[in-house]
Amino acid sequence: MRFTDQLGDTIELATIPRRIISLVPSQTELLYDLGLSPIAQTIFCIHPTASFKTAEKIGGTKKLAVSKIRELKPDLIIGNKEENVREQIDELRSVAPVWMSDVNTIEDAIDMIQKVGELVGKTDEATALASRIQDGFNRLLSTSTFARSCVYLIWEEPLMAVGTRTYIHDVLRYSGYQNLVQEERYPVITDDDIKALNPDVILLSTEPFPFKEKHVQAFAKRFPSSRVELIDAELYSWYGSRMLKLIKHLTKNSTT
Repeated sequence: MRFTDQLGDTIELATIPRRIISLVPSQTELLYDLGLSPIAQTIFCIHPTASFKTAEKIGGTKKLAVSKIRELKPDLIIGNKEENVREQIDELRSVAPVWMSDVNTIEDAIDMIQKVGELVGKTDEATALASRIQDGFNRLLSTSTFARSCVYLIWEEPLMAVGTRTYIHDVLRYSGYQNLVQEERYPVITDDDIKALNPDVILLSTEPFPFKEKHVQAFAKRFPSSRVELIDAELYSWYGSRMLKLIKHLTKNSTT
């Protein structure tokens, strides 16, 4: 059986894979929700919580324990272009077939769900999940308005923001925000840049940098013209089955 990943690379599998290793939190959670248990996952694959406690760990998304992965003898490895390091992925290709996602939009995420479902023998379950997610975002888009302009920050020292051609940027379209940062990917941004953009809201993400309430207070003093809010990064940056939780969150907020 041949499968093409989201980078356009093709892998071949003789049978439905049973020994799957996931290198990405969002996709690990998806596998569990499709009814599968990967034989190993990263230290950041924290959902579902009960499974994380007992799961075999193979390092971080960008610092994988390649030798341990080799010892586990997987028949499939699932990774992501943005979250994993290319050199390590290239090394893992000699261990097992590696299927890579590349998620920059809601549509990419839905496509990933369907393709992973086909890959692991869960086509019906994945199609049903993807349909629910698509319907949910369609409803949100039909009712959303760009009421508030924003800058979404993911790192401090240096300040880094979410730009275009990212999954988060696309999610913001459905969330009642207009992202003012128009550079691609995750540009470094200065205080002066933020003041010039003059956003209604500065969103501080809870990951990868762990912004907390103390940062909200500090940023409020630095940028008195903008409201400063913490944003749940798991809702806004995890694609896969967690997208249902985002839809529920956004639907609730739009009616309150």
